[in-house]
Amino acid sequence: MDFRVLGSFGGDSPVCRMTSFLIDGAVVVDAGAITRALSIDEQRKIRHVLISHTHMDHTATLPFLIENIFGTHPEPVSIYCAKRALGAVRRHLFNNDTWPDFTRIPDHVEPSVRFHEIVAEEPFTITGLPGGDLEITAIPVDHIVPTTAFLLRQGSSSVIFTSDTGPTDRIWQVANQTTDLKALITECSFPNRMQAVADISLHLTPKTLAAELAKLDCDVPVLVYHFKPPYVDELRKELFSETALPCSVEELVQDRTYQF
Repeated sequence: MDFRVLGSFGGDSPVCRMTSFLIDGAVVVDAGAITRALSIDEQRKIRHVLISHTHMDHTATLPFLIENIFGTHPEPVSIYCAKRALGAVRRHLFNNDTWPDFTRIPDHVEPSVRFHEIVAEEPFTITGLPGGDLEITAIPVDHIVPTTAFLLRQGSSSVIFTSDTGPTDRIWQVANQTTDLKALITECSFPNRMQAVADISLHLTPKTLAAELAKLDCDVPVLVYHFKPPYVDELRKELFSETALPCSVEELVQDRTYQF
């Protein structure tokens, strides 16, 4: 699995791009930084977008992607998300007020965008990728809005992306049952001194991340993302030198391409 990190942060600054990953050059997981990280030619190769939830740091560049690649491919871009997220994306982004409704441009028969509803824990497959078919399974996690993690399987390799979550359980059960798991990407948004904010917004701090990682039985690389830009240095210090974690973790590196 060719996994390129377009953006790995939980907010925006000149050096911190919002959450977005590119698989095999054609499938995007979340849309926080697609058009900030990719050339127009690279954007034109994207045919599928998975949306974990509706927050802006995961959806902000989706409208601009659709505009940038409009009219360059005979088939619409497929956007996949769970039912409530799907409704919110259509209602708040492609509504002709915030942005044109590309589900009806050029017309409703041959649109530029087609939405697909994801059902929790029912795998579906995207075919025709350079690295082989990609199987996706959505797993609900506990965030302040309905949010799904993604279990991504290609060939004999799986990766779990938890997306944004506070303390949760089911995704760790799935991770422990996934025998071909090669990596797990999870979040840490606020430093420990902001535990109350993290609890209210259902995010993790190094302290609560440690408790979540204690639920992980399998020995796989754990990559941490979603640092809020004002606290990047503080989070790095707490995670990598001050907090006792039950397993080693690494920061997910923006602009790096991982091979899973």
